[in-house]
Amino acid sequence: MANPNIVNVATINGGNLGFNLSATATATLLTVGADVILKINRITVANVDGSSSANVDLFVDGMGSGATGISATGAATVYLAKTVAVPADSTLVLVDSPIYLMEADILKGGASAAGDLDLYISYEVLNDA
Repeated sequence: MANPNIVNVATINGGNLGFNLSATATATLLTVGADVILKINRITVANVDGSSSANVDLFVDGMGSGATGISATGAATVYLAKTVAVPADSTLVLVDSPIYLMEADILKGGASAAGDLDLYISYEVLNDA
């Protein structure tokens, strides 16, 4: 089921994930499972390097399938952040209002300098299985 009904979900489980981003801008961070919608509440990125700025890329791959009642014509890959500079020893909020990722969507990202950026994601998994 590509579009679970969020009114009749079986479970809602909150959680968080943390990543130290690599220099590979296309590294897979998470993949949304079957019968699930992932509600992302907030994404922050912190530059842990004390002297150098680093850029962050973050995007959703696999989009374009749409939802029940919607005919999607959008791109399959959509950036949430593209080459956004994060100054040394600072934190930047990338997402501060909820977004939904659908079944099989893949969140990918990376940094311009390996090990310089920590990404934190707060989320809820809505499962109708």
